[in-house]
Amino acid sequence: MNKLGVIVFNLGGPETLEQVKPFLFRLFSDPGIIRIRSDVLRKAVAYSIATLRSPKSRGYYRKIGGGSPLRRITQEQAQALRDELRWSGAHADVFVGMCTWHPFLADALDRVEQSGADRLVVLPLFPQYSVTTTGSGFATLEALLEQRPRLAGLDIRWIRSWQKHPAYIDAFAGLVERELDRFGDRGNVHILFSAHSIPESYVKAGDPYLDQTRETVELMAERLGRRNPYRLAFQSKIGPVRWLGPSTNDVIVELGRQGIDQVLVVPVSFVSEHIETLYELDIQYRKVASDAGISVFRRVPALNCDPTFIRGLRELVLNAPPEMT
Repeated sequence: MNKLGVIVFNLGGPETLEQVKPFLFRLFSDPGIIRIRSDVLRKAVAYSIATLRSPKSRGYYRKIGGGSPLRRITQEQAQALRDELRWSGAHADVFVGMCTWHPFLADALDRVEQSGADRLVVLPLFPQYSVTTTGSGFATLEALLEQRPRLAGLDIRWIRSWQKHPAYIDAFAGLVERELDRFGDRGNVHILFSAHSIPESYVKAGDPYLDQTRETVELMAERLGRRNPYRLAFQSKIGPVRWLGPSTNDVIVELGRQGIDQVLVVPVSFVSEHIETLYELDIQYRKVASDAGISVFRRVPALNCDPTFIRGLRELVLNAPPEMT
């Protein structure tokens, strides 16, 4: 029987406070994030950013327990996906790689080589494609593959995006429905979809992230019957350049000014709990909501190992076409 290998990858995150600065340096050294052609200059800028941001970032991580749970959750997702694939009859192993922290994408390829797989599916845990996330991971993997002649004959299938996969939509919609039921008057709850932002210049250059995120939001709203007002906003802006908006912070303030006192946040572009959900949404924006007069502010949890979501990942892997899609 053919052996199937799957690489699932996410951004990565520091697991201790001591790892925060080197993590930030690797993050901002990525040419997909800091677009400076000179490798030396880009790394100098990355070092400066990491040095300036690390004290504040360590404070954020301290408030969520001292480190990111992203690696642990991604490994749990990989294990659940492997079990689903084997249950369906596939002779499969699933390996975890991260773009900017341990275990790195190179580590995942090491394990693919050791496994003896003759087929490989690359599955980014970013539903919507962006050059800053999926594109960056693909570029790294392609460069690494060129250095590994033993993998030259491998049948590799790349899953570019899955922003409208029914299981992804259904899984998130199910979590939204569960949280709406916790409100006393669910019909008056405003749903705020919050996604990671990227620079506007990337979208103008052809990055499909904004269109795909809007598509996801509309499909979820349709799945929920459009019974609640909803908006899309963006979080996690970094630096002085113009990023996608409106910002989640500004929308929360605006909703408060409008007298809306019940808000449910959906972390639409995040499939795992990490710093952007556990600190930004749960701590930072919760305080913004309280200050804005919003009396009930709740968040839908990330998908993590939701069974419907994991089954969706299995379908993506088993139906991955030969060409990059």
